[in-house]
Parts: sequence; C-alpha cells; structure tokens
Amino acid sequence: MIIDAKTHVRVARPSRDLAAAERFYVDGLGLAVQWRSTERVPRKHDLLMVGPPGGGWHFELTFDPEHPMEPTPTVDDLFVVYLDAPVEEEQVERLLAAGGTRVPSHNPYWDEYGVTVADPDGYRLVLCSRSWSI
Repeated sequence: MIIDAKTHVRVARPSRDLAAAERFYVDGLGLAVQWRSTERVPRKHDLLMVGPPGGGWHFELTFDPEHPMEPTPTVDDLFVVYLDAPVEEEQVERLLAAGGTRVPSHNPYWDEYGVTVADPDGYRLVLCSRSWSI
C-alpha cells in the first residue's frame, strides 16, 4: 500500500493574504508555523505551512505575487476537526477575532454537531463535537 497511517499528508491551498491566513490558523486555531518563505524569490511562490507540532499532516498556503490566484472555496470544502468534546465558545471567539466568519453549514449535520467558521479566504473549518475512530 502506498498510503498508510504513518504517511504524512499536505493539503495545499491558495491564499490572498498569507499573514491573514497565519493569524486564523495559528492565533485562532492554535496550529504551529512549520515553515514559511522568508524572502521574495522571483518565479517562486510565497509559502506558509501550518499544522500541529509532530502531526502527520499540514496545510501549505501559497501566494504567487506574479500571478495571484483567487481562492475558489465552495460551501462543501471543509476542514473538519473532531474535538470529542463540546465546542467551546471561547475557541469560536478566538477564530472570529483572528479573521474568521461564523457561517451556517451547507450540510445541517455540521450545525447539529459543531460550528462552521470560514477562514479569511472563505474556506470552511468545522469544529465538530463528535469523535472519530475507525
């Protein structure tokens, strides 16, 4: 098998504003900056990588100042975090203070079991009170 439980996963998304994305995912959600571009290099993307310390996945947020790309999230593009506990309003307030927007979910399941917050680029994060195990 090519992919197993130890395979590291990267999800890459364009961003209009890496500083705003960093505030949301680091200050709001509590992820750590794993790597970022520190200087502008012609013909290269600016990059920000965030994830949980020691985790098996991370987000790569990209910005190409020479050819900016508009993010195109849909109402069903979701990043779901299973908390296995009630969603604390304090956590939601941190996300809102960090540039997020609370939105109703397209699928009522997520409103029943969690809270949906759009990041500064419009991609949706769901804090789910349920647990996940296989």
